[in-house]
Order: sequence, then C-alpha cells, then structure tokens
Amino acid sequence: MRHVIAALVTNEPGVLAQVAGMFAARGFNIDSLVVGRTENPELSRMTIVVIGDAAVLEQVRKQLQKLVPVVKVVDYQDVAFVERDLVIVQVNTRDGDNPTAHRTAVIQVAQIFRANIVDLSPDRMMLELGGAEEKLEAFVEQVKPFGLIELARTGVIAMPRGNSDGTRRAIRSGLVRIADMPQHDDDALDPGDLPPG
Repeated sequence: MRHVIAALVTNEPGVLAQVAGMFAARGFNIDSLVVGRTENPELSRMTIVVIGDAAVLEQVRKQLQKLVPVVKVVDYQDVAFVERDLVIVQVNTRDGDNPTAHRTAVIQVAQIFRANIVDLSPDRMMLELGGAEEKLEAFVEQVKPFGLIELARTGVIAMPRGNSDGTRRAIRSGLVRIADMPQHDDDALDPGDLPPG
C-alpha cells in the first residue's frame, strides 16, 4: 500500500542525509522524497512516499520521530489531501528527414493533458505537466511513441485539504497522527508558526 508522510524539519545542513540514511539503514524503500522550504525560513517540509503495509508505515513514523532535526511528522493515511507531481519531458518531433513531422501530434497530446510547451527546437519539444502521479504517467505513455529524449520528475508534494470538518475530526480522533518532537534548545521555533497539516 502507498503511504504519504510529511515531516517538518529544521533548516540545517545534513538533515536530508540523516533521513535518507535512516531509511537505508532500516531497509525501507523510498518511492519519492521531496524537500522544500516552507513559509517559515527555519523549517523545510519533506514529503515522503513509501510503499508498504501498516507495520512498515508505523516503523517509518517512529524512526522519523527519533531524529533530532525532525520537528513534526504527519501521516496522510486517513485524511483527504492534495498531492501533485511535476514532469518535464523532451519529446522527439523528427520523423526521418522531416524534423517537425510529429510536432502537431505532440502539441495535440499536450493540449489534451493541459501540458505547457516550455522549449522548442527544430527537432524536439520540451513539455511541462503538473498533477497527480497517474495523470503524469498517462501523459508519458502517450508521448513515448514519438521518442522520449529526456524525462525529469520532481516527486510528490502533498498537503491536507483545507480546514474542513472531516480534517478536524480526523485529527481529534487520532486518524491523522501528529507526533510533536521534544523541544530543541533553540526556542526561536514557535509551534504556532508551523504550517498547517
């Protein structure tokens, strides 16, 4: 089963290496790991996608909580959340001696998926598409026959849906597990400054 976990971590060197090392040392497989800034310059959000049963998920959560730079761990298992991924692909438009033979067909596929054309050269196009993983995978399958030259993906980012009654009930009932970490020596971090989720 696929699980999405978010961890708020302090912005300091080596945190990513610590988290990745923890996964490697315990034999957990990371399907996706994305790190980015939050609105608080002292914190970064890690969105981690792991594949495994409930026992694997529980172990991952517990091990993450033990790491000193981890401020908070949120498991999105039983709460509505929005997730997005981004893919950039370079697609061949050449057919034999004609460098633009497939250009119109590639543009049509891009329009169907609402992808953006971000670069164009005589024999290739670079396309960008954001959305759910399934949408991106379907898009890649559609452009493959033209010839993928290069592909890059960001990985999954996620955030719980707004402050709905369902989200508040899930938090109160313990369906969303939030693990508060011991206070660090640096009191500059106010829990009220933490991003939602």
